[in-house]
Order: sequence, then C-alpha cells, then structure tokens
Amino acid sequence: MKTDDLIRAMAADTNRRSIPLDTAWRMAGVLAVLIAGAVFLVTLGPRPDALASLETARFVFKFVVTLALAASAFALLRALSRPGGNVRSLTPWLLAAPLLLAIAVSLELVAVPAQEWTTRLIGTNSRVCLTFIPLIGAGPLTVFLFALRHGAPTRPALAGAVAGLLAGGLAAAFYAAHCPDDSPLFVATWYSIAILGLAAIGALLAPRVARW
Repeated sequence: MKTDDLIRAMAADTNRRSIPLDTAWRMAGVLAVLIAGAVFLVTLGPRPDALASLETARFVFKFVVTLALAASAFALLRALSRPGGNVRSLTPWLLAAPLLLAIAVSLELVAVPAQEWTTRLIGTNSRVCLTFIPLIGAGPLTVFLFALRHGAPTRPALAGAVAGLLAGGLAAAFYAAHCPDDSPLFVATWYSIAILGLAAIGALLAPRVARW
C-alpha cells in the first residue's frame, strides 16, 4: 500500500470512529425506534381496539415480554461493541423475556382447555406476524449493525445475533399493537420464529459489516 493510500485509510477510519461510542448507541436507539415506528404506521398501524385492549393482561403482556427482550439485548449489545465490556454479567438478562414467556405459557395451559391449545397456538395471523416483524425490524437491524462499526466487537457474529434480537424485540413490540392474537402460545411460537430469523441474519452480516 502506498503511503498516501495508508494516510487516507487511517483518516477515513478516524472519521468513522469520531462519534463517541455511547453517543453512537443513543443515536442508533432513537433512529431505530423512529424507523420501526414509521414502517409500522405506514404498513399496518394499531388494531382498532388497541386502546380498549390495554385493559387486558394478555395484550399488555406482549409489550412487557418484547420490550424486556429489547432492553436486555440493547445493554448486552453495547457491552459486546467494546473489548472488555461487561458481557458476562449482562448475558443472563437475555433470559428474562423467555422466562416471562414460559411462565405465561404455563399459566395459559392451565387456564385454557386442552382442546383449545392448538387453536390458540396457530392463531389467525401467523403469516402476517412472520412477514411484518422482520420487515419492521430490518431497518433497526441495519442501524445497529452499522453502530457496531463505531466500536470494536471481538465477537462480531455474536454481536450481530444480539443486534438481531434487539431489532426483533423492538419490531415485535410495534407489531404487538396490531396483532389480534394475544395468546402467549401464539407469541411464544410465531414471534420467537420471526425474532430468531432476524438474529440469524444479524449473525451472518455482522462479521462483514462490523469489521474493524
């Protein structure tokens, strides 16, 4: 490499990392919410009885579990974006959302007759769920992957997977306002498949996008 080329590459790298990492993550979080919200409003919008449904536990629970996933993934992703980040202590928090969902599913199985389990699991909107959670989450995932470039992730594939979980949790929280299926059985099945799909995409893309 010629000296001039090396200088230009170093200058470009410096400019890329000129934003403080904490600031980059705050900006990424705000931008991701705005993008997800815009896509949600343009494509779906809330269901007609959304405000009235806030009085029902199953409807509210969808936001509790999806936002719990998004919050825990965001904290872990920030730690993964820098060497020596507090990854070990933050990783167990990713289990909060699955544990909440497991408890809700258990309560549902106890409260609902067995002959209704399949109906509630399949729901009425599974294809829409599998389509629009990834669609709403695609923009936020892109934002989070590029935010990783301002850090120095030593495990980019893992960071990308967590970025996908974060994008998926955020997208699912928006989608929950539209989804007519409030059963924890439905959420545990179809929301999880859609979110894990984004995590897989993030794990594949991050080593290419977030190289440093």
